[in-house]
Amino acid sequence: MSAASKTDWRPGASLQAIRARAQLLRRIRDFFAARDVLEVETPLLGRAFGTDPAIAPLIVREKAKDETWYLQSSPEFYMKRLLAAGSGPIYQISKAFRQGEVGQRHNPEFTLLEWYRPGFSAADLMRELADLMQHLLGITLTAQTRTYAACFVQYLQLDIFAADTEMLRACAVAQQIPGAADLTLARDAWLDLLWTMCIEPQLPSTQLTFITDYPASQAALAELNVHDSRTAARFELYYAGLELANGFQELTDATEQAARFHADNAQRKRAGQPVLPLDARFIAALQHGLPGCAGVAVGVDRILLAQSGLSSLDQVQTFSAERA
Repeated sequence: MSAASKTDWRPGASLQAIRARAQLLRRIRDFFAARDVLEVETPLLGRAFGTDPAIAPLIVREKAKDETWYLQSSPEFYMKRLLAAGSGPIYQISKAFRQGEVGQRHNPEFTLLEWYRPGFSAADLMRELADLMQHLLGITLTAQTRTYAACFVQYLQLDIFAADTEMLRACAVAQQIPGAADLTLARDAWLDLLWTMCIEPQLPSTQLTFITDYPASQAALAELNVHDSRTAARFELYYAGLELANGFQELTDATEQAARFHADNAQRKRAGQPVLPLDARFIAALQHGLPGCAGVAVGVDRILLAQSGLSSLDQVQTFSAERA
């Protein structure tokens, strides 16, 4: 992200980039209107927040009532409550917030496109996402699908199902990742480091690349795969050197989801992170009955980067954190 002085009042994005954003939003709405997917709006402030240890919330304190509120990192929980209430297929273009997300490709405030398709499998949704990307970018794109584990074998000759923490650390050291020899990380953190530093930069940049079957320990709100319970029905989309989307075959089991929330909070406690309140209304919606569905979140700002060839979110966000 480019540095901006405290008195630089100008937007980071050019007028051309601001117009490109407006056009992109129109094209998103046109795409879903043609497919009869309902646009919805949900709160940015909530009394609960996801428990994922990798995501830190931005907190708002309401002094009059002595309440803690959280700026949402995704509209997911609210949208699933709508699905449980019988909304049918829905989408949303929403602001989202994460603490500490600062850099060329990260900002504490960003724009998400998120949508859910009852009756869709993850594979169905991947096809629709590929259609959307071609619609938005206006070019014909080929797509390939590869598993997370296969990428580790191809690029690092590493079997993630056999590798323990020490083997992952040794691989990071062998790959000359700066500071790896002095790090003490959990297993998934080592996997993330190796993925980000060694694999992600080698993914093809001129085609859509879907990465599927993430480790079960990284399932978050996804179902585990029936064909291999070591993996989750989760996918990510990469294009132009950017991670653009994260999608799931959504977990509908309230008991399993609550257990994952408790496990996340236990991990947070071990790591010295704050334990977060569970979203009781979301769990109640799952108990009522979330229809079988697939959902995906797409970074709108990153699509603009891919479309424009620019390098920093500061160039496509009207006022990034550097200029707020």
